[in-house]
Amino acid sequence: MNFLSQVATFFSTGSNWTGSNGIVALCLEQAKLSAVAVLAAVIAGVTAGSVLGHSGKGSFAVVNAANAARAIPSFALLTLVAIQPAIVRLQEGGFITAAFTMFALAVPPILTNAYAGVRDIDPAVRSAALAMGMTPGQLLRRVELPLALPLVMAGIRTAAVEVVATATLAAYVGVSDLGTYIFTGLDTRNNVETFSGALLVAALALMVDLVLAAAARGLTPVGLRGPSWSWRHGTAMALATLRPR
Repeated sequence: MNFLSQVATFFSTGSNWTGSNGIVALCLEQAKLSAVAVLAAVIAGVTAGSVLGHSGKGSFAVVNAANAARAIPSFALLTLVAIQPAIVRLQEGGFITAAFTMFALAVPPILTNAYAGVRDIDPAVRSAALAMGMTPGQLLRRVELPLALPLVMAGIRTAAVEVVATATLAAYVGVSDLGTYIFTGLDTRNNVETFSGALLVAALALMVDLVLAAAARGLTPVGLRGPSWSWRHGTAMALATLRPR
């Protein structure tokens, strides 16, 4: 109980919420870093995945390479990028390093889900759309992507939660985010600060997941939701995209 009371004191202390190293500032920095990485991954992953799913050309190599990339430890990639001379000379080298590493973490689940969502569409639907005079581009934009949207959003949710949880590593390369509490706490053997930082990361990840779950429901065409569409179903879809890292 003494430990929990110390954690409660940490969160109830006003000075811990303000300033450049306060909870609010560090949460915003972590959210900013995660948003940049995930948005870039959405552009790259959805574009590549949907095009591969539509054409089927080169999909085996690209999708399997993306899945294999998930086995690369994020900390190792972060370190390799951070020591590159071109990165070291940059003023925002730490942020760029962390953003690139989180981008690499986020692309595989988004790309894979976009590919699977487009590729698994009933061929009869494609045939009907083409018979109505749609071009391949119109087929992809107006038919395939809307139908694949639930699975695409599941991949985005998975990627976003993984990025928010892993972005704490950015503190290792000088970015002041919630990882600052964790690394500082470990260095000073302050278990209260370490636990509080981890708790904040978990809360932020949960918040991001809930927001994206609501967005997924709002963006999914009504006809695809069905009577059994639920938050639990969306979460199950997100978990189904996870692979061992």
